[in-house]
Amino acid sequence: MSEILGLVALSHSPFATLLPPDGPEQPGGRFLAEAARLSRTVAQLAPDAVVVIGPDHFHANFYDAMPPFLIGVEHAVGFGDFGSRPGPLPVAGELAWSAYDGLTRAGFDLSLSYSLTVDHGLVQSYEMVCGGTDIPMVPLVVNTAAPPLPTMERCIGFGRALGDALRGSGAAGRVLVVASGGLSHWLPTNDPRDPAMAEDRRHSVIHGREDAQAFAAAREPRVRAMGGDPHAHVNSAWDRWFLKQLGTGESEPIAALGDAGLEELAGSGGHEVRTWLIGQAAVRTPLVWTSYEPVPEWITGMGIGATFEVR
Repeated sequence: MSEILGLVALSHSPFATLLPPDGPEQPGGRFLAEAARLSRTVAQLAPDAVVVIGPDHFHANFYDAMPPFLIGVEHAVGFGDFGSRPGPLPVAGELAWSAYDGLTRAGFDLSLSYSLTVDHGLVQSYEMVCGGTDIPMVPLVVNTAAPPLPTMERCIGFGRALGDALRGSGAAGRVLVVASGGLSHWLPTNDPRDPAMAEDRRHSVIHGREDAQAFAAAREPRVRAMGGDPHAHVNSAWDRWFLKQLGTGESEPIAALGDAGLEELAGSGGHEVRTWLIGQAAVRTPLVWTSYEPVPEWITGMGIGATFEVR
């Protein structure tokens, strides 16, 4: 049987590597300092495996066939976008299969990959939490871009089933759940139905699998141009409310917002908080430690939460 040590949830941003702070007083400095504290605490907990829940940013999944949920069970490789770690990543295969089997028994039809590519949406948080060590991981990708968006209620149910599957796994060991995404940030539309989407970008999000590296190279300058604006929109009031809700263990008011309400308050990038909902439902424990820094220069409210004290 596996033991769940708890949940660590944190925001990610390309600009954590593209626009790193010179010191703790600079934008993003507090976030990175608190993430380093968190990593030291995780090292003391000494997990045998981590389950990393995060999104993909059109580096591996495209609208030729877009899964709501996707799990890697054998090989995983980092895409290497925006300074995140490229190349092979260690996969906890037995635990991954236990998660897959348990989730399917609970009625969740998730896609399965024997050779999964993951981008900074998983890798950046994995590196920050694990401190660069090769702790075996179970990569779980959740679509947070546009339909098929699993409802937030569905994500909570998915998380509960994931927790049951992990606890019942025959892969004995200490497991840490890591959720990567959010908090509030406003991004260009990712929905191919939206007439505001430029035709070349629409083609890329549908057909980008044909040459994912070329698509990423064309996209990166546009992403870089979004960073550095101290007046970029971040809804810190909503971010703090969200953290407070998870501190009480009550995710239902968040789910009650629905997709439209969530996007109005937290932006299109706010859909990534689904990963936090899944993670908390899996561990079934409120956050007891949080840290928050609004970083408009990174176009994101940068939050961290844990279900254990961070020293």
